[in-house]
Amino acid sequence: MIKELRSKIDQEKGKRDEVNRTLLELDASRSTLKKSLRRSEDAQAIIQKVAQDTQSQLVIHISDIVSLAMETIFDDPYEFKIEFVVKRNKTECELIFEKDGNRIHPLSASGGGVIDTASFALRIALWTLQNPKSRNTIILDEPFKFLSKDLLPRACELLQELRSKLNLQFIIVTHLDELAECADKTFEVRIKKGVSKIALK
Repeated sequence: MIKELRSKIDQEKGKRDEVNRTLLELDASRSTLKKSLRRSEDAQAIIQKVAQDTQSQLVIHISDIVSLAMETIFDDPYEFKIEFVVKRNKTECELIFEKDGNRIHPLSASGGGVIDTASFALRIALWTLQNPKSRNTIILDEPFKFLSKDLLPRACELLQELRSKLNLQFIIVTHLDELAECADKTFEVRIKKGVSKIALK
């Protein structure tokens, strides 16, 4: 009987030692996981800070160019704003026009000269962000087509200012004489008997 008790005690000691070893391993594992979690949280905080700084710089850069375009063309322009929002666990950029407390989302707006001008300016702003620049030529198909005729000379001023400031060349396809008049060279395309004929104007 004493032999059986001793055997049982030894078995229980063995179980206790195994449980203690498991506890030590789990404690070490928990400590390692805590350190890893802390490093992950630190890394996430750094990434969020870099993202916020990048977003702030983008807002300034893009807003400056769009605002320049709006102020050049319109006497009482909308204020252009960019807001970064998280939707469906993804950061999205919302473009907003604001005037007298009214906010307009250009993607849901019906168009017009303001949207036309902003889309042109956004294209230029995005081009300036490329590094290295892909080319210094931008092709524009019917830019400013919704702009009223009295504002087209201002659009020409804007094109010329951006051309000189950014060393850009614009190739413009247009039926608007006011835009064609501000070009360095103008080519006229006419179709005769199904064949396109190009002539320097």
